[in-house]
Amino acid sequence: MDFSLNEEQRIIQDMAKEFSDKEIKPYVEEDEKNEHFRKEIFEKMAELGFFGFCIDEDYGGNGMGFLEGVLTIEQVAKVHTSWRMAFNMQCWGPALTIQKFGTEAQKSHYIPKFVNGDYIGSFAMTETDVGSDVSAIKCRADDKGDYFLINGNKMWITYGTITDHGLLYVKTDKDAGARGITCFIMDYSLPGITREKIHSKVGLRAADTAAITFEDVEVPKNLVLGEVNKGFQICMNQLNTTRLGCAAGSLGLSGAILESSIRYALERTQFGQPIARHQLIKEQVTNMKMDHEALAYLVYKSAWLKDHGLPNTMETSMAKLYGAKSVVHAANECMKLFGSFGYSEEYPCGRYLRDSKQFETLEGTSHMHTMIVSNTTLGYSENRV
Repeated sequence: MDFSLNEEQRIIQDMAKEFSDKEIKPYVEEDEKNEHFRKEIFEKMAELGFFGFCIDEDYGGNGMGFLEGVLTIEQVAKVHTSWRMAFNMQCWGPALTIQKFGTEAQKSHYIPKFVNGDYIGSFAMTETDVGSDVSAIKCRADDKGDYFLINGNKMWITYGTITDHGLLYVKTDKDAGARGITCFIMDYSLPGITREKIHSKVGLRAADTAAITFEDVEVPKNLVLGEVNKGFQICMNQLNTTRLGCAAGSLGLSGAILESSIRYALERTQFGQPIARHQLIKEQVTNMKMDHEALAYLVYKSAWLKDHGLPNTMETSMAKLYGAKSVVHAANECMKLFGSFGYSEEYPCGRYLRDSKQFETLEGTSHMHTMIVSNTTLGYSENRV
């Protein structure tokens, strides 16, 4: 692996940093307080091509790959972690999945609209009592000849109240487990869909989240992605990509925590000197720095493997798993380092801790990724793209 960035990669990294500092940073506290998704930020991200990573240029892609996407997500998440979700909802969720499994008509119609922001995307797997075990989903689609009739619910769906179109995973054969799942390119303007925003989340407060109910929703058959009852494979392929977006988000948050901790340690004085001079504070900062650098290696390596078409399932899970562990630990250490001020809304420590907890659950729990890594390492399963 070459650890140096080329000129184009440095440019996209700098552009993402400048954009985040100028367009996102001024509204962080306001949007956190109001649980507000700021549409104009989303639109500017689309204008800059942030939703075109790994997408063919024929469909509006920006000509760049996973590593460039990771560099961009990292800078955005460093300023406000809620905004890292947009990348998965647009390019690495629906757009890239349709590019891999869709018909030419589906690719030509949907992908450019996700990339340019005309459609706000989403993907819906989780249900009220179904999380890690995707094969157990109960939301169903019954074949009615000319269309499918969908009934059921989805829970914790990012961008659920504002999405126009997105991927929806449902059961089309209730007795077939994982072999009975189908993926639809869902049109959320269809009659029979009720969406309710989930308020008072611990973190990700500026990322819209919803519960969705489907009651006798008639879905045209041309909205099936891939083949009927082949949706589980599509879902697993998609998750192996969106998990990288999640890991990149944890890297961004880790960087923000590290920088805030260093700055405060150098400014805060106790016993006549900056607290950075005290041995235990040095130990805290050292551990944060080592964890951050180790996480960066795992995230960049996973992106590099994907860009080169090499097996990366285990590496992506390691990046996601280590990101969750290290960023939660760093956020907790940051709270301690700031002392009483860490418990105050005057400083971002509380937001860091709240947002860090997402990484233990979203895109597969830490338990699930521990299983993936251990099974692959022990030879119980194959490491596939």
